[in-house]
Amino acid sequence: MENQKYPLIFIVEDNTVYNKLIVNHLRLHKLTRTESFLRGEDCLKNIDRKPDIIIQDYLLDGMTGIDVLKATRKKYPETEFIFLSGQNDIELAINSMKYGACDYIIKDQYALKKLTDKIGKIITIHELIISNKRYKLGITLFFIALSVIILIFASLAFFFPKTFSFL
Repeated sequence: MENQKYPLIFIVEDNTVYNKLIVNHLRLHKLTRTESFLRGEDCLKNIDRKPDIIIQDYLLDGMTGIDVLKATRKKYPETEFIFLSGQNDIELAINSMKYGACDYIIKDQYALKKLTDKIGKIITIHELIISNKRYKLGITLFFIALSVIILIFASLAFFFPKTFSFL
């Protein structure tokens, strides 16, 4: 995720009204970098913009949500997927998770709240991953610097034993 605080979010929803509802809800929650599409093919035409998160319906006109997921993962495996579907079918949810979706949310009165909560969790996880990488780099650099200092003192003691006598 390139920009953790303001991820690029693609919405793929073939219902125009629900599509606008999702976009407005996300923008209301300060998730302003959103692009919406009515078809999976249109989303894939813009996939080189490297979305951080794709929110999509499972059943779309033309290609399915799984087709979009598979095609995107070939180019950008780090893109997160959230399925937002009216299909209350456990097999569809399992299938979407099998292909790497991070969540499957049923369209109901709580769906938009669940969606923003999930996006918040994705952002938090990515921030923790970046922080962990920085921490590991800092520790590694510390031990490299410490090793260099020890080598310098050992070399000085070896080449100038009278000046650098430790006893």
